[in-house]
Amino acid sequence: MNTFEINGGKRLKGEITPQGAKNEALQVICATLLTSEEVIIENIPDIRDVNKLIELMQDLGVTVKKIKDEVFSFRANNINLEFLQTNEFKEKGAALRGSIMIVGPLLSRFGKAYIPKPGGDKIGRRRLDTHFFGFQKLGAKFNYDPGKYFFTVEGAELKGAYMLLDEASVTGTANIIMAAIFAKGKTTIYNAACEPYVQQLCKMLISMGAKISGIGSNLLTIEGVESLHGCTHRILPDMIEIGSFIGLAAMTHSEITIKNVSYENLGIIPESFRRLGIKLEKVNDDIYIPSQENYEIETFIDGSIMTIADAIWPGLTPDLLSVFLVVATQAKGSVLIHQKMFESRLFFVDKLIDMGAQIILCDPHRATVIGLNNQFKLRATKMTSPDIRAGVALLIAALSAEGTSVINNIEQIDRGYQNIDVRLNKLGADIKRV
Repeated sequence: MNTFEINGGKRLKGEITPQGAKNEALQVICATLLTSEEVIIENIPDIRDVNKLIELMQDLGVTVKKIKDEVFSFRANNINLEFLQTNEFKEKGAALRGSIMIVGPLLSRFGKAYIPKPGGDKIGRRRLDTHFFGFQKLGAKFNYDPGKYFFTVEGAELKGAYMLLDEASVTGTANIIMAAIFAKGKTTIYNAACEPYVQQLCKMLISMGAKISGIGSNLLTIEGVESLHGCTHRILPDMIEIGSFIGLAAMTHSEITIKNVSYENLGIIPESFRRLGIKLEKVNDDIYIPSQENYEIETFIDGSIMTIADAIWPGLTPDLLSVFLVVATQAKGSVLIHQKMFESRLFFVDKLIDMGAQIILCDPHRATVIGLNNQFKLRATKMTSPDIRAGVALLIAALSAEGTSVINNIEQIDRGYQNIDVRLNKLGADIKRV
């Protein structure tokens, strides 16, 4: 198990470029299974979850070539479906949450797919009902073996259908879109997720020959086609990493420029940080965060405590609430952090309380943060990263704290953040990987 040793209390300065979006990468890499022609994907982040998926695709028979850093070629012209029945696949698939998204394209192109119960962050229930509800609406049948934690999905002739999703699941929507590409007739998906990642997937599929309308809305229409061809696709910058860097700059009183952020795809994220009192400027397609000694949380118009809550797009992504929470610990004022989607994601606050933060965990979904206004620095401590997003929030806390902190289980951070120690050290941080 690797560990970070962080000597905190240092101000950072300079420019940093965000990696490609992890959540988009997992979707578009799986989409290469829909064609036998070559697909080139640019700006692929070099992180554990993405690398594991690429390895899984190779095991499945996809020819993968690295053209240059962050640019890969995929060709799925020799798929070995028998690999899906092996213990090796069950082990690798179960270790990766993104493996669920191979089901849609395999079902669409080959009429069947198999998947072990996928893994990922331990942040609460992450049910798969929406995925399978959509597959069933298209005419597929599935079976779940609870003894082996193994799903079998079959549908030789999928047909377009109308469906109203029970939740606007991003991965569920992506999976159903890919499953519907070759279904005969028209598929209508209402209450579809409309995050930029889903929009990007749709744009990529259209460039491959798919017929999709309603992109950017919660009502998608897919006209089935006979086949798809190859394309070249570029992944967006990772909005979660961009938000993490904004929070880091505020907590460490640092002057940082985040380059090439694709600002129009950040939605409410910049304004949500401004509500915490953090100054930031849009300069062309960059975000400049000046050094500031203090930042003050707004209140609502009637004077009541500010609430920062996650919501489906274009609301605030739940993946950033851990960062907002840690940033609020040094603000002036109080804020209620309401994590609606996952009931275990706020349990990392005990580590921040050990560092001196004033946080009241109201219930599994809500925490009230009383900001210290930088009058009392967080204390260095030893902690363990429970998941990707909490891990980077703890890293931000450690970088702001006086003294040397230790974070164990940093493999969780590596799953979503590319060489984060190396990149932050270039800005003046002191992080050692042990």
